[in-house]
Amino acid sequence: MKTNSGNFFEDFRLGQEITHATPRTLTDGDTALYTALYGGRFALNASDAFAEKLGLPQAPVDDLLVFHTVFGKSVPDVSLNAVANLGYAAGVFGAPVFPGDTLSARSQVIGLKQNSNGKTGVVYVRTTGANQRGEEVLRYVRWVMVKKRDEKARAPGEQIPNLPGLVPAAELRGLNGIKINGYDRVAAGSRHLWEDYAPGERIDHVDGMTIEEAEHQLATRLYQNTARVHFNQHAEAQGRFGRRLVYGGHVISLARSLSFNGLANAFRIAAINGGQHVNPVFAGDTIYAWSEVLERFALPGRSDVGALRVRTVAAKNHSCADFPYKGADGKHLADVVLDFDYTVLMPRRG
Repeated sequence: MKTNSGNFFEDFRLGQEITHATPRTLTDGDTALYTALYGGRFALNASDAFAEKLGLPQAPVDDLLVFHTVFGKSVPDVSLNAVANLGYAAGVFGAPVFPGDTLSARSQVIGLKQNSNGKTGVVYVRTTGANQRGEEVLRYVRWVMVKKRDEKARAPGEQIPNLPGLVPAAELRGLNGIKINGYDRVAAGSRHLWEDYAPGERIDHVDGMTIEEAEHQLATRLYQNTARVHFNQHAEAQGRFGRRLVYGGHVISLARSLSFNGLANAFRIAAINGGQHVNPVFAGDTIYAWSEVLERFALPGRSDVGALRVRTVAAKNHSCADFPYKGADGKHLADVVLDFDYTVLMPRRG
């Protein structure tokens, strides 16, 4: 058999190393299409002139475009037969990526657990992306629910990894080559700097974006993500929801773009501390977002830049003004679609 049907749960083994196919060279065309899909306005990714003032050769590729590209490499081997992508942790962004760089990815299976129904299991992988020089651009852990090919098949050995709830400041590497003394707040679009944000503060990002069917499929193809649940309406008509699911990363990028209105000076994502896709999203849904500042902490050896740990919550078809994201039972509300805990870098005063 020459075609690839993807791995099912019983095909995975603890410690298994997977080198993913199809290295991808990112171009100016990719960045333009990414902007067209999400409307991101962060100046560092939009302007070569802005980036050059910070000591970079040109505007780097958006951090989440890097994330999606690396993620997409892993799909044919890890989640082609997925029921759902469940969460993220321990994500660290490394060397900045520029148009012309080629990204490749590899994964290691670090955890496995068969579900009680015997039909599916959860696979934990640590995926690493690197550029053509072998420099690490991203590493992260994700866990995904995968179907079994044969419900009677013996489950692989069970192990659930112990994952950190926060990427510590000493591990953040998102400032490679960046000199913040050239930062232009007017060009960036906000006067608010690191000192202006306080733990516990909530920011309603106000705006909303409606997802069109063509947009989310185009975006997912841009990342070469081949998961069937996003494309094949003929198959999904017989599935749990009767229609195609929007790729969860599409919602992350929408939420990040919406967050510009309130966090415009969060010029880089340094880490993904944790994240959950809470409820499904479909074409026609309108996404809103708000953010809560969880922590504000200094970076070792840097007095010009600080870090904010932020939780961004996205909801569908529901404004986030004064919007709680969990009920009295501690469970996410039905309108919540994303609960994303990440660390951003922001200029400091002085």
